[in-house]
Amino acid sequence: MAPRGSDPAARATARRVEACDLERTCPLEDLAFGTTAELEPLDHVVGQDRAVDAIAFGLGLAHPGYNLFAMGPEGIGRRTIVRQHLQAEAARREPPADWCYVFNFGAPGKPGRLRLPAGHALKLQADMGRLVDELRLGIPAAFETDEYRARRQELETEFSDRQEQAIAQVGARAREQKIALLHTPGGFGFAPMEDEGVMAPERFHALPEAEQKRIQEAIQVLQKDLEAVIESVPKWRREAQQKVRELDRQVTHSVVRSLIEELRSAYDAFPEVLAYLDQVREDVLDHAALFQPTKEGEGPTLIGALFTRGDSAESRLQRYQVNVLVHHEADGGAPIVYEDHPTHDNLVGRIEHESRMGALETDFTLVRAGALHRANGGFLILDAVKVLTEPLAWDALKRALRSREIRTEPLGHALGLISTVSLEPEPIPLDVKVVLVGPRLVYYLLHALDPELGELFKVVVDFEEDLPSSAAARLLFARLVASALRARTLRPLDRLAVARVIEDAARRADDAERLSVGMAPLVDLLVEADHFAAARGATVGSAEDVDRAIEARDRRADRAESRLRQEILRGTLLVATEGERVGQVNGLAVTQLGGHAFGMPVRITATVRLGAGRVLDIEREAQLGGPIHSKGVLILSGFLAGRYLPNDALSLAASLVFEQSYGTIEGDSASAAELFALLSALADVPVRQGFAVTGSVSQQGDVQAVGSVNEKVEGFFAVCRERGLTGKQGVLVPEANVKNLVLHRDVTQALRAGTFHLYAIETVDQGLAALTGLSAGERDALGRFPAGTVNGRIEARLADLAQRAARLFVAHAAPVRPQAPKGPRR
Repeated sequence: MAPRGSDPAARATARRVEACDLERTCPLEDLAFGTTAELEPLDHVVGQDRAVDAIAFGLGLAHPGYNLFAMGPEGIGRRTIVRQHLQAEAARREPPADWCYVFNFGAPGKPGRLRLPAGHALKLQADMGRLVDELRLGIPAAFETDEYRARRQELETEFSDRQEQAIAQVGARAREQKIALLHTPGGFGFAPMEDEGVMAPERFHALPEAEQKRIQEAIQVLQKDLEAVIESVPKWRREAQQKVRELDRQVTHSVVRSLIEELRSAYDAFPEVLAYLDQVREDVLDHAALFQPTKEGEGPTLIGALFTRGDSAESRLQRYQVNVLVHHEADGGAPIVYEDHPTHDNLVGRIEHESRMGALETDFTLVRAGALHRANGGFLILDAVKVLTEPLAWDALKRALRSREIRTEPLGHALGLISTVSLEPEPIPLDVKVVLVGPRLVYYLLHALDPELGELFKVVVDFEEDLPSSAAARLLFARLVASALRARTLRPLDRLAVARVIEDAARRADDAERLSVGMAPLVDLLVEADHFAAARGATVGSAEDVDRAIEARDRRADRAESRLRQEILRGTLLVATEGERVGQVNGLAVTQLGGHAFGMPVRITATVRLGAGRVLDIEREAQLGGPIHSKGVLILSGFLAGRYLPNDALSLAASLVFEQSYGTIEGDSASAAELFALLSALADVPVRQGFAVTGSVSQQGDVQAVGSVNEKVEGFFAVCRERGLTGKQGVLVPEANVKNLVLHRDVTQALRAGTFHLYAIETVDQGLAALTGLSAGERDALGRFPAGTVNGRIEARLADLAQRAARLFVAHAAPVRPQAPKGPRR
């Protein structure tokens, strides 16, 4: 068929869309099966070739920065498809290493990390627990042997004998000089002797002065010798204690060596573990007393226990524990982690605290893993919106990916709200592939506002909402339905039911030539159809079950739609569906409430009078019009200026309004209806109220495609049907939107019966002719519109307004007074 633009007569009239033009039923010959039970399940993703290639590309690159951003609308199956490919890739990879935190004996505030092959972390944790238990039994037993007691007694006796011998030597020297060494409760003292006894004071004072002086000088020398001995006692005691410690260390070493060596042999291939076990051995030798049981009567008091709980022997033995941060099965493949609540702490881990007597305490055993730890060596899936809305989560994620290490720190420290000393765990090296999932708008905004996004997420995975409809695509879609039914253990569907599901997919795509591949609404429909099939006791779902599911779905969500329609029928909302009216056109608006979109007619009116050439948009003036709607109204002014009186200024003042509109109006899909109302008012030609209009216009008068055309047509049809179809009602839609029409069967039945009509228009002139019943008119060879046509009447009205404006200008212009000639200047 030749294009309509090649025939001037065809260009002047709207094309009537017949019911046969809207046959959108799925051809059953494309579905060569009885039920879906006969179909092979799909082994690939339908309609997402671009996205699948991008996923494969991103997973194949191990270089930094090649993380993935999966974008597309919600419910399209982004997470499911991504997870399927990640699972296939993860199964081919070796499981990553286990990570542990252990006590840092050199810097207790900075826990050290240990890396072990998959499956060994829990084993090391259990082995260290057994080591501590065996040391708690073996060390006390070693100190209970007769050999140890005898050796310790020797050391203690050696110290006592050394002390006594030194004092005895001082006493012997004193006796040689007839001076006695006295041991009193107050300490040691010297006194002169007489007849093997202590000389009485009276006898001492009776001695010659020279003898007294000799004795006093001798006592002073002896006192210095005794003081030297007493001053040496602490040193001798320390030496004795050191020998005891060395003895304890030798005894402890005999126990620890065999246990540690046995443990070392099990981890001989892991140098980090061997170095850690060496540190454990030295620390146990230095703190053997921790493994000794508390003797009866030596325990702390109740108050002491409350204030020393954190430094008790039991708590100090925690230093030998192993804090397993993450562990993996030896044959489990790479991990896949989806973090549903990606806070800062849930991403990079957290350091927990315990409350003790009002104080918060922590240690390396309270360091907890985050999603990055669990996904390390594998894959991490995150919701982009959730990450961006959590404080500092996005910054923490970028920092980890940039530095390729996970640094765990309290959120309060990151915010600068807490200045107290806390743990600084050694960072964990990071090797992870992150997949962010989010809407396209989030990606585009983030890419524009954060330059680091392009550096860290180089692979864009863009999911399609639909795929072209063809015989092969429909059969492929049927296999998708079969796979979804099997995955959820639902009843199979017969091929007529599958055809109805495919038709609904076209409806959701808003395009008769495409099929929506959104998995969430598809699965919901299959589950609900299965429910109705079960209710009637069927083993195979039918088209009736699918239809009932669709009707029930719409019924659950149409309360607001029904109430608005009732108000139109009751006359509360003024919408005419018959008769004629100048400057009044039925526009079509779409409302989205939740997941339900519906169309409703709305009255659009225009008034025209003499003015300065301005078209007033009342919605904009009232701040109820969005920028796109305002743009559409401004285009109307451009259309008027370009089509009528091209050599003269327009002298009209027009106003446009959506009657009984109490919310924001956005979009340009009503600009055609607004233009028709304005042109009707200018031409003083009535418009048929049995028609509604949707479409946007260009400055050249072309009618352009709009969205949600199905809901708009069905919204006006529902009002007309409730009032009674007269055969003189219908909707004008852009020609470019005919391919988008996938209307409910009651609409197509009315079209077939001739009780409702649908017209496709390409130009404003076609719409004018359909709405007014008059020819729009084209300029003749002289450049004039024929009289009596709509365009002729409009231009005549504008010319009249221009003439009136000129007369008013002349009438109000100030007269020019003649001036007397000036005389000669003297």
